[in-house]
Amino acid sequence: MIRPFLIALLAASPVLAQEGESADSSAPPQRVRSVLLYGEEACPKPDGPDEVVICARPGDSPFRIPKALRKTEPGPEGTSWVRRAELVDEVNRATLPGSCSPIGSYGQSGCTIRMLQQWKAEMKAKKDEEAAMPRGSELDD
Repeated sequence: MIRPFLIALLAASPVLAQEGESADSSAPPQRVRSVLLYGEEACPKPDGPDEVVICARPGDSPFRIPKALRKTEPGPEGTSWVRRAELVDEVNRATLPGSCSPIGSYGQSGCTIRMLQQWKAEMKAKKDEEAAMPRGSELDD
């Protein structure tokens, strides 16, 4: 009969010990305030002895993404499916007809096409260069 009474008394003793400590000055504060500061803002002072103010500076502006999160490396996860399909086509084009490659069927047919496209680009560049030069009548003015 005494044994259950002693067990109950031992189980309740930590609760009684904690009640006595709450009146101590080492009790946690009643109010904790977290403040985010931007620019040159100063950390506000606590309103009373039972308040703790925690200040943090997350960045320059509340409306900007932090610099650590702004920089993204281009990679496959950021590439659209259309661009991925285009890349596959570009890689496979080396072995297709019209590729100007010794690999694959009809690769030589692309060499003529590429040569004509290069000649056309050279002629256009020459024509644009001549159009940019002033003529003799324009120099007299």
